[in-house]
Amino acid sequence: MLESAKTRDCRLLVINPNTNPGVTRRIAEHMAQHAADATVEVVNPASGPFSIETAADRDCAVPAVLDLIRANPGHDGYILACFDDIAVDEARALVDAPVISMAQAAIEAAAATGGPYTIVTTVEDQVPTIEALMRRYDPGQAGTVRACRVGVAAASARSAEAESLLDRHIRAAIADDGAGTVVLGSGAYVGRAGDLEKRYGIRFIEGLMAAAERLARQR
Repeated sequence: MLESAKTRDCRLLVINPNTNPGVTRRIAEHMAQHAADATVEVVNPASGPFSIETAADRDCAVPAVLDLIRANPGHDGYILACFDDIAVDEARALVDAPVISMAQAAIEAAAATGGPYTIVTTVEDQVPTIEALMRRYDPGQAGTVRACRVGVAAASARSAEAESLLDRHIRAAIADDGAGTVVLGSGAYVGRAGDLEKRYGIRFIEGLMAAAERLARQR
């Protein structure tokens, strides 16, 4: 599936590694509103996991992501729209343009604030992966990870249970972790930082925009 969000100037390819068309559509809509000076294409694989929640899902997604990069050469930058480093190193070996994941961009942006932050993600199985990414991208390890224990599809659809769990963990991040920044650690939460900042009165970082801003600075 392909969604296009066209503004002007540079060409970016955003890859949603799962096959959930609702997530892909939301990414495209958000990029259309906020990615200035770019022509953005948002793609997802034709087959594979509907959401990436386990190591097996991740392994299944890697070749599909690489196939999409091979099929879409010539972009000025590539964003992997999953809070993981799925196929990032392999993709960098395929193209000369910058490749960045939502996870790298968001964690580095949170670390740059200089204060404590909490990454709020969806499924519990993702916590070890995110903790490993924090060790890679934030040597100071100022962050904490909290999992809402809800599926990615439910979080994306904003079910009543998913929204209640998100609220609970954001409040715990503020009260118990002392977080001045919350990182939205899932593609399911794309486009929500602005509204959540208004609701809770602290900074929220969403990896898609952090990655787009990072690529803009590299041009």
